[in-house]
Amino acid sequence: MKKFILRLTIIVVLGLGASGCRAADVASTNISKAADNFEVIRRVVFYNGITDDYILVVEGLCSLGNNDVSGELSITCKTGENKFKKHFLGLSDNVTYFAEQIDAVSADAYHYRVIFRPATIIPDIELDLHN
Repeated sequence: MKKFILRLTIIVVLGLGASGCRAADVASTNISKAADNFEVIRRVVFYNGITDDYILVVEGLCSLGNNDVSGELSITCKTGENKFKKHFLGLSDNVTYFAEQIDAVSADAYHYRVIFRPATIIPDIELDLHN
């Protein structure tokens, strides 16, 4: 019974918290989650402000680094079924970047999107049952 009450309380609190959010904020969050799940095609362009040259262009199903150190950007791109490439790029006072979303994607402006990855939560344990 206590677990039920706790779950109900959490749902109510989350529901009340979500009701005050602007639709644009929810849609933006959902697009970011979709991109982090390799569902959004992006073009990321690195530009040198002094020479006016493009340094690098990365395009595809790419997620921008969320926990990068200052002055660095990582980009992880899905290249096939369970195949990925990760790029690290240094940023400076004359090198900047912009990320462009190539195609429009569906993003519900009224509902949050929560994604659970059981493989991330539950460790992969191998058992040797032959001994």
